[in-house]
Amino acid sequence: MDHYIPLVSIIGLALLFDFLNGMNDAANSVATVVATRVLPPRVAVAWAAFFNFAAVFLFGTAVAKTIGKGVVRPDVVDNAFVASALIGAITWTWLCTHYGLPISVSHSLIGGMTGVAITKGGLAAVIWWPGVGRIALFIILAPFIGMILGSILMLLCLIAFKKSNPYRVDRIFRSLQLLSAAFYSLGHGANDAQKIAGLITALLIANSLLPKEAEIPGWVLLLCYGTIALGTLLGGWRVIRTLGIKVTKLQPIGGFCAETAGGLTLVLTATSGIPVST
Repeated sequence: MDHYIPLVSIIGLALLFDFLNGMNDAANSVATVVATRVLPPRVAVAWAAFFNFAAVFLFGTAVAKTIGKGVVRPDVVDNAFVASALIGAITWTWLCTHYGLPISVSHSLIGGMTGVAITKGGLAAVIWWPGVGRIALFIILAPFIGMILGSILMLLCLIAFKKSNPYRVDRIFRSLQLLSAAFYSLGHGANDAQKIAGLITALLIANSLLPKEAEIPGWVLLLCYGTIALGTLLGGWRVIRTLGIKVTKLQPIGGFCAETAGGLTLVLTATSGIPVST
């Protein structure tokens, strides 16, 4: 029985990271509906949390498999490896959330995993390509993909509603923003909850509780999606304020285009198994 105490403790640490992810990252998906005054903050956060969790029923496990087997060699993964990577990532995430700084929680985790793997097994312990290399490539590409998609959507909307009454356009896009915020939250859940699910599965395999070629267990997915949704529901107010009020002022049409473009980027990368910053 004592053998399971470290394992359970590390799984708890992984879920704490998942919870902090919800507090920090999921706020991004509701910042625009708060900034445009479409929803009050509490309702917006509940809306995002619901769709964070709903993503578990709509997406596969491609990102989880990348994290579990595609970043570092499976033979370097053990209790100490996972604990060290998580402690580093959690410390950085908590500090940034405390000071209201929107950061990439995902890349904190991947950076922690890479650093521990190099310390433990040298450069050969890291899967540089396609693993870390592809992730690093999309650190650069994902914002540009979102920017291009957002610009195209905005241009199409401006052309389509060029002769429409501005108040009517505002009313239409206030309603559409509910859908775009939900879509973005689905993409966020599909990408970020899977990262912890993949890490927990790798830990279970390392402890011989699952076979080496095991799929991601359903209970692990439900636990991770539920935890990130809870983090979204219970926190993130400072980051919402930073993103929704301090950074930029948006009209509903701009909020809709930004969320839809971001959601498309997240869904495309999630289905391709590429962990990105949400």
